[in-house]
Amino acid sequence: MNAAIRAVTRIGHSKNYCIIGFERGWDGLLTNCFKKLTPRSVGGIIQLGGTMLHTLRCPAFEDPAGVEKGVETLENNSVDALVVIGGDGSFRGALELSKKSGVQMIGIPATIDNDVYGTDETIGFDTAVNTAVGTIDKIRDTAISHERVFIVEVMGRKRGFLALQIGMCVGAEVILIPEKPIDICDIVKIMDANSKKGKRAGIVVAAEGFGDTNQLAQEMQKQTESEVRLSIIGYAQRGGSPTARSRLLASLFAEKAVDAICQEKGNRAIGLQKGEIVSFELEQSTSNKKPLDLRLLKVAEMLSI
Repeated sequence: MNAAIRAVTRIGHSKNYCIIGFERGWDGLLTNCFKKLTPRSVGGIIQLGGTMLHTLRCPAFEDPAGVEKGVETLENNSVDALVVIGGDGSFRGALELSKKSGVQMIGIPATIDNDVYGTDETIGFDTAVNTAVGTIDKIRDTAISHERVFIVEVMGRKRGFLALQIGMCVGAEVILIPEKPIDICDIVKIMDANSKKGKRAGIVVAAEGFGDTNQLAQEMQKQTESEVRLSIIGYAQRGGSPTARSRLLASLFAEKAVDAICQEKGNRAIGLQKGEIVSFELEQSTSNKKPLDLRLLKVAEMLSI
């Protein structure tokens, strides 16, 4: 997000816009808490994870009274356009705010879940994948040397984009995602078959939304001859220095967002589609569910033999 904040600020200033940043997401909008952003104030942040403006959940904004308060803040500060950097929930909030305020809303997709409809990739996804891959590569060293099976839980409460890509990149024997439930008996069969092939170690990558991984580890321990261990990567995936890929996407998304503002094209979302940075209707993004390419599970299965 920092790379996007930096790019919006600097490109906006090059177009003679005055830029302010509301702190802590929608909460800052409701409390009128913001800071003036200049090319100098956003210096030295492109390599930092997270967001210099901070963020938190704001249940009050889900209430109609909260939206009206947001409209009031925009009016009091003469805001002509609002760039919202976040995921599907943030985009829905922006769309609701636009209906009440008439202010241009531009959505920049930034979520490690990569589940925003209309974009092939979101800011932060590549960073989270690389963070998890680096960690699991180290875990595999232990799995091989101790001849153990490790279940590694990664983030993804509702969708499996993150787990699927991570699983393929680390050569996981099994990938577990919410979109494709699988019975524990089938998982055990796969691991037993691997054992007969001579595999004495294995990695199971599971999205947190798949189910109770602790119980899964206990059941697998009972039903297989292998030692089974559970490792939960957790919030480490959200931090760290962003990859070059995430920084580049953030900068290009921001440029497209400012361009949409210049052309007075409100209520737009920015995305990557077939290698091209595009803008499309914000409502299109919020009213559709991004499909997961389940074909990749078949590819991962062939690669794990």
